[in-house]
Order: sequence, then C-alpha cells, then structure tokens
Amino acid sequence: MKDFRQRELVERARLVIPNGMYGHESVASLPAGFPQFFSRADGASIWDADGNKFVDLMCAYGPNLLGYGNAGVEWAAERQRALGDTSTGPSEIMVKLAEDFVAMIDHADWAMFCKNGTDATSMAMVTARAYRGRRKILLARGAYHGAAPWNTPGLAGIVAEDRAHVIYFDYNDLNSLADAIRGHEGDIAGIFATPFRHEAFANQTEPSLEYAQGVRRVCDELDALLVVDEVRAGFRLSRDCTWSLLGVRPDLSCWGKVLGNGYPISALLGAEKARIAAGSIYATGSFWFSAVPMAAAVETLRQVRETDYLERLTDMALRFRAGVAVQAATYGFGVMQTGPAQMTQILFEDDADLRRGFHWVREALEGGLYLHPWHNMFFCSAMTEADLEVSLTATDRAFAALKAVGGKLPAQDNAAILTRIARMAKSAA
Repeated sequence: MKDFRQRELVERARLVIPNGMYGHESVASLPAGFPQFFSRADGASIWDADGNKFVDLMCAYGPNLLGYGNAGVEWAAERQRALGDTSTGPSEIMVKLAEDFVAMIDHADWAMFCKNGTDATSMAMVTARAYRGRRKILLARGAYHGAAPWNTPGLAGIVAEDRAHVIYFDYNDLNSLADAIRGHEGDIAGIFATPFRHEAFANQTEPSLEYAQGVRRVCDELDALLVVDEVRAGFRLSRDCTWSLLGVRPDLSCWGKVLGNGYPISALLGAEKARIAAGSIYATGSFWFSAVPMAAAVETLRQVRETDYLERLTDMALRFRAGVAVQAATYGFGVMQTGPAQMTQILFEDDADLRRGFHWVREALEGGLYLHPWHNMFFCSAMTEADLEVSLTATDRAFAALKAVGGKLPAQDNAAILTRIARMAKSAA
C-alpha cells in the first residue's frame, strides 16, 4: 500500500497541529499504517492521500448515510449555494427544514439547529435545567454525549466544577438509576439516554423494554425531561426516534452526523412541554444558521422519508455480519459482533490487549476495507454488491493472515497506543 504522501503530510502536520491531529478522527489509537489524511470520497468508498481506495465502514464516523457525494443532496446544496449560504439572517429554508423534521419525528413539536452533536446535547442539557430551574443531570456511566467540559471522556483541562451537578448510573439498570436519584428528587432536571449502549472498547448493549419505559416513567414522576441522544444512531435504525421502536417518546432528542449527509448541521428537537424552556436559553453560533447545510438536510430527510435507504443499508449490514460470522468460525476465531448490524462493533474474544483486533483490521485495510478495532462502525445505503464482495474478501484475507501467525502475534508497533486506549477507557467509565 502506497504511503509516501501520507507520511509527508503527517510530518508537516506535526509541525503546525498539536500531536499532528486531535479528536476522534486522530489515528493515534489505531494500528500503525492507518491513513490519517484522505483525498476524496464517493458512494461507500474513500481514497487516502496516496490514492489507496477503501470501502469505508466508518462512514466519516457516521455522517455518510446516503453515500458520499449523493447526487440529490449535492444538487440541493449547490442550488442553495448559488443563492447564498451564511448571511445576516437565516434563509427561509430553515423554516422548511424545521417543518419537515418536526413532521417526521413523532415526539417533536419544534426544532433548533446547530453544527455538532456536542452543540445539540449541550443545548438539551441547558434546556432541561431551564425547564423547572433545576440542576442535576443524570448520565449513564461511560456514555458518550459529546466533547464539552460537562461530558467529554478526555479529562485534561476539566475541573470538578464542570461536572458538579452530573450524576452517573448504570445503563439498563433501573435500580442503579433509582440509587442515583436518591437524595436529589427535587433537583433532577433531566435524564440522558442513548438508543443503545454504543460506547467504545466493550460489547454494545440493547436497552430492555423495561428499562426504556422505566426511564420514561421516572421522568414523568419527577417532572424532569427525558433526552434521547440520537446523534450517533439517528436514522440508521428507524425513520423516527429510535426509542419509538420501544413505545417511548422522549421530551428532547439530539440529532447530528447524518442530518445533512455530511454537511455540518445538527439539531435539537423537543415536545411542546419544553418549548418555553428552549426559548429561554441563549444558544447561537455564527455558522449555525447557514443555508447550504439546511438545504442538504431538507433533501436528506426527503430521501429518508421516500426511499428504501434504510432497508438497503440494513440488508447489506446483516449480510456482512453473517459473512464475518461464518469466516470467524471457519478459521477458528471467536468474535463478538454486538449492537445493531447497521452500527456493528467487532471485538475478538480473549483479546484484552486488542492484539488480534489490531492485526485483523490492519490486514483488512491491506485488502481495501477500512474497519475499526474498538469503535462501532456504520453502514450507508450506497454500499453495492461489489462493495460487499470487496469487504468480505478483505475480512477473509484478514482472518487467514491472523490464522497464519498463530499465537506469535507481534507486539504493537507503538506501545503507547494501548496505554492511550486504557486511559480513554478508564475516563469513559
């Protein structure tokens, strides 16, 4: 695999960017050889800076839902760009987007738009506090809700005061939730939930019906707001809020990633009961009202409503999962494929130091498939039969390579990787 341009860019980046890269798209915690910089993307594929092509099962860590460069989304964006993007005030497209989104999501009566998932979850947190003038926010232990001081898993620069009113409980455990509430009953502002437990490093967990309905009941009893964070899972499992599949309607829901199919836009949706609270907070950004991402989002939502995108990506995801399971059994490896197939996470059994996982994804990369060794992945509706064939050929190649080295797996090229991962896992817990 060519990497000349990649190595050049990495060296240049180290001179002008802290650590050469930062945030969740840094490859510092991935096996050596994973590309950091990319040159283009189309459909379900990406090309790195050296022109190496990969079927991309990270989908930009989620935003690619309909395919990179989706013709309808790009046409809508270009048409709006010709009219204007960031102006002194929003375009009328903002009203259209809010109308369309509210009409699609069962619990929603209003919408507010922003740029990132962290923006949306932070607005939800402040809205919940404004609702009844309370302070305490309940989060599932280890749950990821963004990168603001009140929720980031990285603790450098964070002080205790940033989280003084955040209380943690165990996901899928109503007894733990009750224990977290005890003593704070008159000061609970809101409870956050993810559609399923999709944190890194550990097996993903589906919520039980009893748990989801129990959280809703507790919020009603406390007159606190239930917030479902759809930033990662939105529109990959349902055309509505994911907990609608469990018969649960949140008071607030946070959306991002897929909303503009790659264009920078996120949203907070809410029920009527939270309208006054949402209207009382101050939340804004110079680029939050830009029209081009909103036009892209209008078209994305249209395709969500009117096409079989969900059925197609689900079919590809299920077939990939089945293929990997057969391959793993054939080569004699135990793998854990957890969470919904559309957002699968693949971990090896008896692989606490991730040596098998790292070796496997590195070999798959050589075969033209971009996987992740400890984070959930994503499928998009642009994946073709040819893409699926490339993917399963690459995973088969990777299993064969792993089998060939037997128990003589090499140590990781960078021992600091595992230390960094351990630190991230500890802070997330």
